[in-house]
Amino acid sequence: MKKIEGKKGNCPKRKYFCQVERKELIKGFVQLGKLMVALGEHQSWENFSIGVTKEEYDQLNRLITKQFFYNGWFTEEHVRTSLASLGYQLTSEKLIEWTNDYIYCDQPKWVAVIMAGNIPLVGFHDFLCVLLSGNHVVCKLSSDDKTLLPALAEHLVHYVPELKERIQFTTGRVAKMDAVIATGSDNSLNYFEQYFGKYPHIFRKNRTSVAVLSGNETKEDIQQLGHDIFNYFGLGCRNVSHLLLPEGFDLNRFFEGIISHSAIVNNNKYANNYDYNKAIFLLNKQDLLDNHFVLLKESKELFSPLAVVHYHYYSSKEDVAEYLETHVDQIQVVVGNGFIPFGKAQCPLLDDYADGIDTMRFLETMTR
Repeated sequence: MKKIEGKKGNCPKRKYFCQVERKELIKGFVQLGKLMVALGEHQSWENFSIGVTKEEYDQLNRLITKQFFYNGWFTEEHVRTSLASLGYQLTSEKLIEWTNDYIYCDQPKWVAVIMAGNIPLVGFHDFLCVLLSGNHVVCKLSSDDKTLLPALAEHLVHYVPELKERIQFTTGRVAKMDAVIATGSDNSLNYFEQYFGKYPHIFRKNRTSVAVLSGNETKEDIQQLGHDIFNYFGLGCRNVSHLLLPEGFDLNRFFEGIISHSAIVNNNKYANNYDYNKAIFLLNKQDLLDNHFVLLKESKELFSPLAVVHYHYYSSKEDVAEYLETHVDQIQVVVGNGFIPFGKAQCPLLDDYADGIDTMRFLETMTR
């Protein structure tokens, strides 16, 4: 689906009511953001300023530590990283500035959000968009991530009781909807088209991210690049899976810079992927570089298997531009000097829309 364009404007009906209602929703999300940052930074409970009692806060912390038992990819560190990254965006200033560009719907529709479960809370931004656009949300949760968002939403409803009738969760069939936002794999697209194609929709499929190195990077830059590669074990569409390197680049610099991320191989699920892919490469007598926790393979293929990073050399800026243009529909983020800063691939801003599709504009257009 192409990016939705539209004119900026104010709510044409019940203008004052719409402004007040969105203002109250923003207050609720700001309070939720404080809670998410506190959980993400593993702060001690001090008082009710984060909007929950000590007992409720302890319960949320226990839920975080249990995620690993529900899903072996969801380590406590990664769950807290996701909570903090999202929570930092939920400030009054950021939310007001962002939503001022969009009309608030005064005739709300039910929007189904079909959520992926590859990284913790990956569907939170869609959840946020639907509610702050003035619509109602029914979330079809992934079986891999079915407890975190409902727990946060429960507290959001405490802050804004009116939301109780506007939020639904399910892990089964979606009973009612007027529009759909669905995120999945390329294989899921046919399913989405078959079951939801008749509704206004955004369908997202496989994407990945790349890094462009100039050769002038510091060791700290490459260490930060390691976060773009290894955060969430490389399972996100914003994770870097391919490196564009200038001719003559010394790959030892790359390995030295990412050594601080070596503990990733202690996760059994990641280690199994690393061992499997290494065995396949060796059996096929393919050339590869190995530092015992990630495999580097020279290839122009954009997508790489888990625990593998593809790389290729370029000779000019034109080569880089051509590669990026060729794969523009499959690249989520480009990291590097002059692009997204190293280490920030997994820290999207509120207007960093997945697949380049303006979700808020879609919701605004859908409800006119």
